[in-house]
Amino acid sequence: MSMTTPLRIAFGPAVCTSLAEGGDREWLVADGCGGYAMGTVCGLRTQRYHGLLVPGVSGPSARRLGLVALDPILMMPSGASARLGVHEWAGGAVSPSGHTFLESFDLNDGLPRWRWRVGDVVLERELAMQHGSASVAVVHRLLAGGPVRLALEALVTWRDAHGERFANGPLPVEQVDGGAVVEGSFRLRGPSWSPAGDWYRGVHARLEAQRGLNADEDVWLAGRFAADLDTVGDTLAVSAWAGDLATEPPPSVDVVAAARERARTLVATAGPTDEVAARLVLAADAFVTTAPDVVAGYPWFGAWSRDTMTSYEGLFLATGRVDEGRALLRGYAATVSEGMLANTADTGTTEYNTADATLWFVHAVDRHVAATDDLDLAAGALPVLDGVVKAHVLGTRYGIGVDPADGLLRQGQPGYALTWMDARVDGLGVTPRIGKAVEINALWVNGLAALLALHARLGSAAPDIAELHERARSSFATRFPTPGGGLYDVVDGPAGDDDTVRPNQLLAFSLPHAPLTNPDVVHALAAPLLTPLGLRSLAPGSPGYRGQHRGGPRDRDRAYHQGTVWPWLIGPYVDACQRTGVPADGVLAGLAAHLAEWGLGSVSETADGDAPHAATGCPFQAWSVAELNRAIRLTAPYR
Repeated sequence: MSMTTPLRIAFGPAVCTSLAEGGDREWLVADGCGGYAMGTVCGLRTQRYHGLLVPGVSGPSARRLGLVALDPILMMPSGASARLGVHEWAGGAVSPSGHTFLESFDLNDGLPRWRWRVGDVVLERELAMQHGSASVAVVHRLLAGGPVRLALEALVTWRDAHGERFANGPLPVEQVDGGAVVEGSFRLRGPSWSPAGDWYRGVHARLEAQRGLNADEDVWLAGRFAADLDTVGDTLAVSAWAGDLATEPPPSVDVVAAARERARTLVATAGPTDEVAARLVLAADAFVTTAPDVVAGYPWFGAWSRDTMTSYEGLFLATGRVDEGRALLRGYAATVSEGMLANTADTGTTEYNTADATLWFVHAVDRHVAATDDLDLAAGALPVLDGVVKAHVLGTRYGIGVDPADGLLRQGQPGYALTWMDARVDGLGVTPRIGKAVEINALWVNGLAALLALHARLGSAAPDIAELHERARSSFATRFPTPGGGLYDVVDGPAGDDDTVRPNQLLAFSLPHAPLTNPDVVHALAAPLLTPLGLRSLAPGSPGYRGQHRGGPRDRDRAYHQGTVWPWLIGPYVDACQRTGVPADGVLAGLAAHLAEWGLGSVSETADGDAPHAATGCPFQAWSVAELNRAIRLTAPYR
């Protein structure tokens, strides 16, 4: 599609001036280093993670909240003034209520833009981040009226993004040329800086209260920038950055222009066929870091290999980022230990605690080589992948290993949840699924076939792998079908075979080398599991089903895989439909509309299992975006 017309998601005053409507819609701008700027359409900070500069100081799992807000104050020649910021306080008051002056908000080529109207004066704000740097640029421009004087109050803190901070003596702010340095950690730059120094106590974040978490904190008024905007087009621009504080970023106006040009180049390179596909290209970009690596979700998550490998096709191959993808796969190959891919490494502790991330890695390498014919990558990866198979045959961590009786893969230990359904409460897995899980074994059969294909491409024989594959494929076909016509979710579990209806069985049909092709099973899953936003993790009416993913941390974790909808599953569903001949027209219409409903231009992590399927979890989730992005290239489902 042509990129001469900007990609826009726009709202007028009915949404912008409503704390309920405008506060439920969030925007995100990522910096390519794991950090971000994030907030709401109406400007209200509804969660502790919202801020204009939230850098990943040593990676996505070590984010700090720095610049909390820049509150505009318009001062007229008459002496009248209008405060355009908006805050909610611990006592329930909303003050100031600058959202009532909002005329519009739009997400323009992935960049947020607000317009406030105060009489005949119209003020615009645009925001962008400098890609590859923990640096935000905020530009204010007079569009109508004037002359006016504009001041910006800089509210700051410096704390872990997951926590809160309270008044405990002054927050150190050093005045420097053109602005200030906050606690020696990030710098502010703009015109006519005047220091202040006071705590704003009891700032309230309503979403944290709904999640059963502490919802209040204190933030520091560091000072003010100011400028006279005499004529239409005059600007007041502010930059904030962390890292190398001595190296100043480009002018803010240039950063915004460069970010818009970069967005259009990304879309043009990916070659989407319509606006929905183009939006997903920009959505995908938020998760890919320059490392390269993948942020699993904003604002909570860092880099997890399961999410990265599940997302690989949709984030890299479907967007034309082949070189970055190759580097990522090579980097992750180096983390393999005892036949297992590291699940997390950016937290400072390398963990090997999944049964499926390694198998998704095999799948990602297979898809990369199939799409690019990259034999160099194949040759480099083959010894690692052969080692993965050998380790799984011998047995590795957490009881993961091949059962010599049938060639299927078993996994699990008490107290752990090693599949993607990995929620735990009080140290115990909610859905431990110990035994031979259906999707783990579908991935195992698929991975063995993929490895055989790689060997064939490189002209090498692999008789042992061929024998393993045939045995596992044959055992899968006999062990997993239930008498009722579906597939067991787990066989040989502690309580025997589990016929609970979950979406995991889709992978037995959806993967490129899937072991089964029965359309009746795929068709039968639609009624209990398919929703407009993806598939439920458990069929309604099943023991333990929870239709809402709400409440405190324990309540949400108990519901996480017990009925909650997961948008990423739409990818396997569309694949399974195509492979078995089940019609899938129209199944993505709800997700296409969802791009303008919650995390703007993106796809949420989860949604309630019961209608109206309100979004939950992270509003911006990598594998949700990736699988929708991949699925729309397989069909034309939202027309």
